[in-house]
Amino acid sequence: MSDKMNAIVITKFGGPDVLEHRVVPKPTVRTGEVLVAVKAFGLNHAEIHMRKGEWDEWNPVTGLECVGVVEACPGGEFKVGETVVGVMGGLGRNRPGGYGQFAAVPATNVIAVQTKLPWDQLAAIPEIYITVWSCLFTVLDLQRGESILIRGATSTLGQAAVNLAVSAGARVTATTRRQERFVLLQKMGAAETIIEQAELDRIHDAEFDKVLNLIGNHALLESINLTKSGGRMLQAGWLGGLDPIKDFNPMLQMKSGVHFSLFHGKVLGGRDFPFSKIPLQRIVQQIENGEWDARPTHVFDYQDIRQAHEILDSGDAGGKIVVKRS
Repeated sequence: MSDKMNAIVITKFGGPDVLEHRVVPKPTVRTGEVLVAVKAFGLNHAEIHMRKGEWDEWNPVTGLECVGVVEACPGGEFKVGETVVGVMGGLGRNRPGGYGQFAAVPATNVIAVQTKLPWDQLAAIPEIYITVWSCLFTVLDLQRGESILIRGATSTLGQAAVNLAVSAGARVTATTRRQERFVLLQKMGAAETIIEQAELDRIHDAEFDKVLNLIGNHALLESINLTKSGGRMLQAGWLGGLDPIKDFNPMLQMKSGVHFSLFHGKVLGGRDFPFSKIPLQRIVQQIENGEWDARPTHVFDYQDIRQAHEILDSGDAGGKIVVKRS
């Protein structure tokens, strides 16, 4: 068996043109890890920052997630040939990620699934729904009947959040940058839709039980102020960029009594966010049954990674971008 593999490599920091196809060493797999033969992977906003050199960690072979089949599993946690998803656990940051032909993933960050979905559709699910489920039900502790504001609701994470929150019986208010996406959010079950920034005065005096901010730092203080005292506000996205809040003064700017949390996907699979709690098989089944539309909006072949990143950079994908291997 060859000790080499094909991979997409960040050759230097910059735009999509820095991504090149190269032959690199195949990851070695140890006890406690799973070697996955990658069939497809979803693109993630963090990979833009990694490609540009803006993230705290990165690997030349990036990619926070993958779907495929088990090639080897020394510890026996999974059977060779099983269909699995692998999410983070250092993928694309401190170990080669899903942009490689093979990925060595910690067994704690692998979930076996049974599904008839094609690889490109399965690849649109893992990172999004695992992350959002953790945000809504582990951190925010969202309950039936509660009100929740989801900011950035037509992003990939936002759409998953709307699906899961509506299914849990919460009353969802969703924001988006574009009015033409109102129909999408309404079909998904959002009780109210608002144009981000332009129409926020409509809910200026509202107070939500829970707020999920996927926009980032420039919407942080505003999101805290829209959360009722005793409620929870979680920041779990940076759609608006990574710039910090200028002249931030918590004493003067933050509302009292709001529980504010930050969620970073690198903790997934760890002690506090174990995969054993996440009902991914049920989520996949609901999507397979047509209860939710989680199909990728763009699917690219492996050799077209630069075009895929151009769409990712544009911010106009309208959903998940997936790259599949032939």
